[in-house]
Amino acid sequence: MTHSTLSPSSLPRTLCSAAAATLCLGLAPAAMAQDSDTAAPTQEVTFLSAEGEETGTATLTGTPHGLMIELNLQNLPPESWHGFHIHEEGTCDPEDGFKSAGGHYNAGDTKHGFLLEDGPHTGDMPNQYVAADGTLKAQVLNTFASLGGGDGDVSGRALVLHGGFDDYESQSSGDAGERIACAEIE
Repeated sequence: MTHSTLSPSSLPRTLCSAAAATLCLGLAPAAMAQDSDTAAPTQEVTFLSAEGEETGTATLTGTPHGLMIELNLQNLPPESWHGFHIHEEGTCDPEDGFKSAGGHYNAGDTKHGFLLEDGPHTGDMPNQYVAADGTLKAQVLNTFASLGGGDGDVSGRALVLHGGFDDYESQSSGDAGERIACAEIE
């Protein structure tokens, strides 16, 4: 018996278009409901490098399913993976290597890491990859966090990008290394 793998490019255009239309129609009621309710809380924050220079922004949006974070950073170490977390304190002082941001935000009694049964912290998020030109563009949905109130509210905390990748299990921070960029959340 032969198994074949279908990729989106191997499917007929009409099938892909029909699937996209179904997805869009399925989302339409949710989009309309959002328009009729109060606007989703949003906030743009600015990242500082370890040298104290602005290195990009993130737009935070509260959603019914968690916190959406859209990253747009530059001048980072190229072609490398980096730990990305929400930290406890909303202070980003480059003079102390961003230690002012404290540890990972942990709204519950959990351990650090996606690979542990009793993890992750509220502030744990997937590693992020920096492109060859030193830019990082990504959208991350943290289903444990919120913006503007409620469980896991990140108001008054900080976003931190680390110099190395998070191994998703070492305590208490994934052994992700130094903090190379930080943004304060109001």
